[in-house]
Amino acid sequence: MASERQIEDLKIILEEKKEQILSNINGSRNNIDELKGQEINDDLDYAELVSDSFTEGMIANHQLDELEQIEAALKRIKDGDYGNCDMCGITIPIGRLKAKPFARYCTECRQAYENEQSKKSS
Repeated sequence: MASERQIEDLKIILEEKKEQILSNINGSRNNIDELKGQEINDDLDYAELVSDSFTEGMIANHQLDELEQIEAALKRIKDGDYGNCDMCGITIPIGRLKAKPFARYCTECRQAYENEQSKKSS
């Protein structure tokens, strides 16, 4: 189980990552706004604009998802539930939390969850 000091260190990492993501999302929004203001002279310009806008949107959506996971982890820290697997309840190893501080599942449950998700999308 993670010590209070380790949890505090991970909380700091989560908060820093949250700020970085918020900054990145704002940057993506600004980039999309700039793309919308570009002059379109032909089909190639239009295709490039659509592609760039799509890419920026996908990046922002991925980061919004990560932001939600970080905020959930910070809430678990506040509630005293941080570091326990959401599926089986065992303590998530500190090495896994250091690698992915917003992890919700232990390695075994993460694999089971991903297998179920891949079956659903097939």
